[in-house]
Amino acid sequence: MIELPLSPWTALLLGWLGAALVMAALWAVQLRTRDASAVDVAWAALLGVLALFYAAVGDGDPQRRLIVAVLTALWSFRLAGYLLVNRVIGKPEDGRYQALRASWGKNAPRNFFLFYQAQAAFDAIFSIPFLVVAFHRAPGLAWTDWAGAAVIAVAIVGESVADRQLARFRADPANRGTTCRAGLWKYSRHPNYFFEWLHWWAYPFLAAGSPWWWVTLLGPAFMLYLLFKVTGIPATEAQALRTRRDYADYQRTTSAFVPWFPRRAARTP
Repeated sequence: MIELPLSPWTALLLGWLGAALVMAALWAVQLRTRDASAVDVAWAALLGVLALFYAAVGDGDPQRRLIVAVLTALWSFRLAGYLLVNRVIGKPEDGRYQALRASWGKNAPRNFFLFYQAQAAFDAIFSIPFLVVAFHRAPGLAWTDWAGAAVIAVAIVGESVADRQLARFRADPANRGTTCRAGLWKYSRHPNYFFEWLHWWAYPFLAAGSPWWWVTLLGPAFMLYLLFKVTGIPATEAQALRTRRDYADYQRTTSAFVPWFPRRAARTP
Protein backbone atom coordinates (compact mmCIF):
# COMPACT_ATOMS: atom_id res chain seq x y z
CA MET A 1 0.00 0.00 0.00
CA ILE A 2 1.33 3.44 -0.98
CA GLU A 3 1.80 5.85 1.92
CA LEU A 4 1.04 9.54 1.44
CA PRO A 5 2.54 11.99 0.90
CA LEU A 6 4.92 10.53 -1.65
CA SER A 7 8.40 11.80 -2.28
CA PRO A 8 8.68 14.09 -5.34
CA TRP A 9 10.79 11.53 -7.22
CA THR A 10 8.31 8.72 -6.56
CA ALA A 11 5.41 10.91 -7.67
CA LEU A 12 7.25 11.84 -10.88
CA LEU A 13 8.12 8.21 -11.63
CA LEU A 14 4.53 7.06 -11.10
CA GLY A 15 3.26 9.92 -13.23
CA TRP A 16 5.58 8.99 -16.09
CA LEU A 17 4.65 5.29 -15.86
CA GLY A 18 0.96 6.12 -15.93
CA ALA A 19 1.39 8.36 -18.97
CA ALA A 20 3.45 5.68 -20.72
CA LEU A 21 0.73 3.07 -20.18
CA VAL A 22 -1.97 5.39 -21.51
CA MET A 23 0.10 6.19 -24.59
CA ALA A 24 0.82 2.50 -25.20
CA ALA A 25 -2.91 1.76 -25.14
CA LEU A 26 -3.63 4.60 -27.57
CA TRP A 27 -0.85 3.39 -29.86
CA ALA A 28 -2.55 -0.01 -29.98
CA VAL A 29 -5.82 1.69 -30.91
CA GLN A 30 -4.23 3.63 -33.77
CA LEU A 31 -2.84 0.39 -35.20
CA ARG A 32 -6.45 -0.53 -35.94
CA THR A 33 -7.81 2.92 -36.85
CA ARG A 34 -4.71 4.22 -38.68
CA ASP A 35 -5.39 7.59 -37.09
CA ALA A 36 -2.91 9.09 -34.62
CA SER A 37 -4.72 12.38 -34.07
CA ALA A 38 -5.88 11.40 -30.56
CA VAL A 39 -2.29 11.54 -29.29
CA ASP A 40 -2.58 15.34 -29.08
CA VAL A 41 -5.74 15.05 -26.97
CA ALA A 42 -4.08 12.55 -24.66
CA TRP A 43 -0.96 14.69 -24.27
CA ALA A 44 -3.01 17.69 -23.19
CA ALA A 45 -5.35 15.74 -20.90
CA LEU A 46 -2.55 13.85 -19.16
CA LEU A 47 -0.99 17.11 -18.02
CA GLY A 48 -4.18 17.90 -16.12
CA VAL A 49 -4.30 14.39 -14.68
CA LEU A 50 -0.70 14.72 -13.49
CA ALA A 51 -1.41 18.10 -11.90
CA LEU A 52 -4.32 16.57 -9.97
CA PHE A 53 -2.18 13.58 -8.97
CA TYR A 54 0.70 15.71 -7.68
CA ALA A 55 -1.69 17.97 -5.79
CA ALA A 56 -3.21 14.89 -4.12
CA VAL A 57 0.08 13.25 -3.09
CA GLY A 58 2.20 16.34 -2.43
CA ASP A 59 3.00 17.82 0.96
CA GLY A 60 3.01 21.49 -0.03
CA ASP A 61 0.68 24.21 1.20
CA PRO A 62 -2.93 22.99 0.65
CA GLN A 63 -4.10 26.29 -0.85
CA ARG A 64 -1.26 26.32 -3.37
CA ARG A 65 -1.92 22.69 -4.26
CA LEU A 66 -5.56 23.58 -4.81
CA ILE A 67 -4.58 26.39 -7.19
CA VAL A 68 -2.31 24.17 -9.27
CA ALA A 69 -4.88 21.36 -9.30
CA VAL A 70 -7.91 23.42 -10.32
CA LEU A 71 -6.40 25.94 -12.72
CA THR A 72 -3.95 23.58 -14.41
CA ALA A 73 -6.65 20.94 -14.83
CA LEU A 74 -8.99 23.59 -16.26
CA TRP A 75 -6.35 24.69 -18.76
CA SER A 76 -5.48 21.10 -19.67
CA PHE A 77 -8.98 19.68 -20.04
CA ARG A 78 -10.22 22.71 -21.98
CA LEU A 79 -7.41 22.25 -24.47
CA ALA A 80 -7.99 18.50 -24.68
CA GLY A 81 -11.72 18.99 -25.21
CA TYR A 82 -11.13 21.52 -27.97
CA LEU A 83 -8.72 19.20 -29.77
CA LEU A 84 -11.10 16.26 -29.41
CA VAL A 85 -14.09 18.10 -30.85
CA ASN A 86 -12.35 20.10 -33.55
CA ARG A 87 -9.57 17.78 -34.73
CA VAL A 88 -10.55 14.20 -33.89
CA ILE A 89 -14.27 13.43 -33.77
CA GLY A 90 -15.57 13.03 -37.31
CA LYS A 91 -12.32 14.34 -38.82
CA PRO A 92 -9.68 12.58 -40.96
CA GLU A 93 -6.25 11.97 -39.51
CA ASP A 94 -4.30 15.18 -38.93
CA GLY A 95 -2.22 16.07 -41.97
CA ARG A 96 1.00 16.03 -39.93
CA TYR A 97 0.46 12.39 -39.00
CA GLN A 98 -0.61 11.44 -42.50
CA ALA A 99 2.70 12.81 -43.74
CA LEU A 100 4.63 10.88 -41.07
CA ARG A 101 2.75 7.67 -41.85
CA ALA A 102 3.54 8.02 -45.54
CA SER A 103 7.22 8.82 -45.00
CA TRP A 104 7.76 6.02 -42.47
CA GLY A 105 6.10 3.36 -44.63
CA LYS A 106 6.47 -0.16 -43.19
CA ASN A 107 8.27 1.25 -40.14
CA ALA A 108 5.25 3.34 -39.17
CA PRO A 109 4.01 0.99 -36.36
CA ARG A 110 7.39 0.97 -34.62
CA ASN A 111 8.03 4.67 -35.15
CA PHE A 112 4.59 5.65 -33.94
CA PHE A 113 5.13 3.58 -30.79
CA LEU A 114 8.34 5.50 -30.13
CA PHE A 115 6.53 8.75 -30.92
CA TYR A 116 3.72 7.96 -28.48
CA GLN A 117 6.22 7.08 -25.76
CA ALA A 118 8.08 10.31 -26.45
CA GLN A 119 4.80 12.14 -25.79
CA ALA A 120 4.53 10.32 -22.44
CA ALA A 121 8.08 11.44 -21.61
CA PHE A 122 7.22 15.00 -22.59
CA ASP A 123 4.18 14.83 -20.29
CA ALA A 124 6.44 13.82 -17.42
CA ILE A 125 8.98 16.55 -18.21
CA PHE A 126 6.35 19.26 -18.58
CA SER A 127 4.66 18.15 -15.37
CA ILE A 128 7.75 18.95 -13.28
CA PRO A 129 6.63 22.56 -12.65
CA PHE A 130 3.34 21.20 -11.21
CA LEU A 131 5.39 18.86 -9.03
CA VAL A 132 7.53 21.68 -7.65
CA VAL A 133 4.44 23.73 -6.76
CA ALA A 134 2.65 20.73 -5.17
CA PHE A 135 5.65 20.13 -2.89
CA HIS A 136 6.29 23.82 -2.09
CA ARG A 137 5.83 24.00 1.70
CA ALA A 138 5.82 27.77 2.30
CA PRO A 139 2.63 28.37 4.34
CA GLY A 140 -0.11 30.65 3.05
CA LEU A 141 -0.42 32.50 -0.24
CA ALA A 142 1.77 35.44 -1.26
CA TRP A 143 1.29 37.96 -4.06
CA THR A 144 3.35 35.69 -6.33
CA ASP A 145 0.75 32.94 -5.97
CA TRP A 146 -2.03 35.31 -6.99
CA ALA A 147 0.13 36.50 -9.91
CA GLY A 148 0.59 32.91 -11.02
CA ALA A 149 -3.13 32.27 -10.84
CA ALA A 150 -3.74 35.44 -12.88
CA VAL A 151 -1.29 34.31 -15.57
CA ILE A 152 -3.09 30.97 -15.94
CA ALA A 153 -6.46 32.73 -16.10
CA VAL A 154 -5.28 35.12 -18.83
CA ALA A 155 -3.76 32.23 -20.76
CA ILE A 156 -6.94 30.17 -20.57
CA VAL A 157 -9.09 33.08 -21.76
CA GLY A 158 -6.67 34.04 -24.55
CA GLU A 159 -6.27 30.51 -25.85
CA SER A 160 -10.02 29.90 -25.64
CA VAL A 161 -10.77 33.05 -27.64
CA ALA A 162 -8.18 32.16 -30.29
CA ASP A 163 -9.49 28.60 -30.62
CA ARG A 164 -13.09 29.79 -30.84
CA GLN A 165 -12.25 32.36 -33.52
CA LEU A 166 -10.41 29.74 -35.58
CA ALA A 167 -13.21 27.17 -35.19
CA ARG A 168 -15.80 29.73 -36.31
CA PHE A 169 -13.70 30.60 -39.36
CA ARG A 170 -13.20 26.97 -40.34
CA ALA A 171 -16.90 26.21 -39.96
CA ASP A 172 -17.71 28.47 -42.94
CA PRO A 173 -17.26 26.49 -46.20
CA ALA A 174 -16.50 29.75 -48.02
CA ASN A 175 -13.23 29.99 -46.09
CA ARG A 176 -11.88 26.64 -47.25
CA GLY A 177 -8.32 26.96 -48.52
CA THR A 178 -7.78 30.40 -46.96
CA THR A 179 -6.20 31.65 -43.75
CA CYS A 180 -8.01 32.94 -40.68
CA ARG A 181 -7.20 36.60 -40.00
CA ALA A 182 -10.06 37.27 -37.62
CA GLY A 183 -9.61 38.60 -34.10
CA LEU A 184 -6.35 37.53 -32.49
CA TRP A 185 -5.28 35.82 -35.72
CA LYS A 186 -4.87 39.26 -37.29
CA TYR A 187 -2.04 39.98 -34.85
CA SER A 188 -0.33 36.59 -34.55
CA ARG A 189 -0.06 33.57 -36.83
CA HIS A 190 -0.23 31.38 -33.74
CA PRO A 191 -2.07 33.16 -30.90
CA ASN A 192 -3.15 29.80 -29.48
CA TYR A 193 0.48 28.74 -29.18
CA PHE A 194 1.41 32.09 -27.65
CA PHE A 195 -1.17 31.78 -24.86
CA GLU A 196 -0.26 28.13 -24.33
CA TRP A 197 3.35 29.25 -23.82
CA LEU A 198 2.25 32.13 -21.57
CA HIS A 199 0.50 29.63 -19.29
CA TRP A 200 3.84 28.05 -18.39
CA TRP A 201 5.03 31.32 -16.84
CA ALA A 202 2.51 30.85 -14.03
CA TYR A 203 4.57 28.18 -12.30
CA PRO A 204 7.71 30.25 -11.58
CA PHE A 205 5.38 32.61 -9.70
CA LEU A 206 3.63 29.79 -7.84
CA ALA A 207 6.96 28.20 -6.94
CA ALA A 208 8.58 31.46 -5.75
CA GLY A 209 10.45 30.81 -2.51
CA SER A 210 10.94 27.11 -3.17
CA PRO A 211 14.58 25.97 -3.43
CA TRP A 212 13.54 24.29 -6.67
CA TRP A 213 11.66 27.26 -8.18
CA TRP A 214 14.22 27.60 -10.99
CA VAL A 215 13.24 24.16 -12.31
CA THR A 216 9.85 25.61 -13.28
CA LEU A 217 11.62 27.76 -15.89
CA LEU A 218 12.02 24.54 -17.89
CA GLY A 219 8.32 24.81 -18.78
CA PRO A 220 8.36 28.04 -20.82
CA ALA A 221 11.89 27.40 -22.12
CA PHE A 222 11.22 23.86 -23.35
CA MET A 223 7.80 24.78 -24.74
CA LEU A 224 9.31 27.67 -26.71
CA TYR A 225 11.92 25.32 -28.16
CA LEU A 226 9.31 22.74 -29.18
CA LEU A 227 7.01 25.36 -30.69
CA PHE A 228 9.73 26.92 -32.84
CA LYS A 229 12.01 23.99 -33.59
CA VAL A 230 10.13 20.69 -33.35
CA THR A 231 6.39 19.92 -33.46
CA GLY A 232 4.69 23.31 -33.31
CA ILE A 233 5.17 26.15 -35.76
CA PRO A 234 7.41 24.41 -38.37
CA ALA A 235 5.03 21.48 -38.96
CA THR A 236 1.90 23.65 -38.79
CA GLU A 237 3.22 26.22 -41.24
CA ALA A 238 4.57 23.61 -43.64
CA GLN A 239 1.09 22.07 -43.77
CA ALA A 240 -0.51 25.51 -44.17
CA LEU A 241 1.74 26.40 -47.11
CA ARG A 242 0.69 23.17 -48.83
CA THR A 243 -3.04 23.72 -48.33
CA ARG A 244 -3.70 27.49 -48.19
CA ARG A 245 -3.08 29.69 -51.20
CA ASP A 246 -2.71 32.91 -49.18
CA TYR A 247 -0.49 31.65 -46.38
CA ALA A 248 2.80 32.96 -47.78
CA ASP A 249 1.37 36.48 -47.76
CA TYR A 250 0.10 35.90 -44.20
CA GLN A 251 3.64 34.95 -43.17
CA ARG A 252 5.03 38.18 -44.63
CA THR A 253 2.56 40.45 -42.88
CA THR A 254 1.77 38.83 -39.53
CA SER A 255 3.85 38.25 -36.40
CA ALA A 256 4.80 34.60 -36.01
CA PHE A 257 4.14 34.37 -32.28
CA VAL A 258 3.75 37.40 -30.02
CA PRO A 259 0.58 39.32 -30.99
CA TRP A 260 1.59 42.55 -32.72
CA PHE A 261 0.29 44.95 -35.33
CA PRO A 262 0.42 43.49 -38.86
CA ARG A 263 2.97 44.73 -41.35
CA ARG A 264 1.91 46.16 -44.68
CA ALA A 265 2.17 43.80 -47.60
CA ALA A 266 5.03 44.59 -49.96
CA ARG A 267 3.98 46.34 -53.15
CA THR A 268 4.38 44.38 -56.33
CA PRO A 269 6.41 46.25 -58.96
